[in-house]
Amino acid sequence: MAGSINKVILVGNLGSDPEIRRTQDGRPIANLRIATSESWKDKSTGERRDRTEWHRIVVFNEGLCRVVEQYLRKGSKVYLEGQLQTRKWQDQQGQDRYSTEVVLQGYNSNLTMLDSRNSGDNFSDSSQADLDNRPMAGSSFNQSHSPTDNNFDKQLDDEIPF
Repeated sequence: MAGSINKVILVGNLGSDPEIRRTQDGRPIANLRIATSESWKDKSTGERRDRTEWHRIVVFNEGLCRVVEQYLRKGSKVYLEGQLQTRKWQDQQGQDRYSTEVVLQGYNSNLTMLDSRNSGDNFSDSSQADLDNRPMAGSSFNQSHSPTDNNFDKQLDDEIPF
């Protein structure tokens, strides 16, 4: 029997443009803030109620960082899978602080863009070529594929049999 499972699945919208940083050896790290919302009707008053939760997302996976950097903007709708991690740090006064984040790294990470290609993107005219090469809505960037998956497309026969 497995000891435990640490898996987080979220569908939400970016609250701001992604922040991309680099480690000392040049590897990218992406930081995102994702909003998830729920709404319900209050039984006692009949009013509609809303609640929004904000989630900190940290992407260490280099391939997913490239996708985040190139295609995601404030308001982008995404599906993501990662792991919940809490880190301890000290503030300027030396007090211990804790941050809980959803971390995407390794082979258990998944990021899917859920927006349509042309819905509200704020690209400049000079980036139209990048926009035309952008993956379609629902494009999934899963880091759990095997190295031989890339050969499948080359071997696929597109001919209709009749």
